[in-house]
Amino acid sequence: MFTSSAYITYIILSIVITIFVSRTLSKNGEIYLIEGFGGNIDLAKSVNHMLVVGFYLLNLGFVLLRMRTGVAIEDMEALIVYLSSGLGFVLLALGVAHFFNMFVIYTFRKSYMAKQQITNDLAALK
Repeated sequence: MFTSSAYITYIILSIVITIFVSRTLSKNGEIYLIEGFGGNIDLAKSVNHMLVVGFYLLNLGFVLLRMRTGVAIEDMEALIVYLSSGLGFVLLALGVAHFFNMFVIYTFRKSYMAKQQITNDLAALK
């Protein structure tokens, strides 16, 4: 009875959550990318856009693969359990993707800062 409604609700909520998280991370993470790429705004924006596209592909693909079909959802309790477990798993996946992206950005930034320090040290020696 509730099965079709559960599937549609799960997909819609997962998409809305994914878009919200992606936009938030993209907007707030751009400054780190700009700094990590030595102030090259065009490169940072390009990488940021590629990260967003990858984020959408990974998470929305995961959402669709994670959707459990063949589950009979007969009452409101089963609907709540289905949505909670599905969306909870999606939120965990979004968190993992976020921390992975932060690690990548941190690595880029650390590499840039090390190169910048070497450049500054060499300039000071001259």
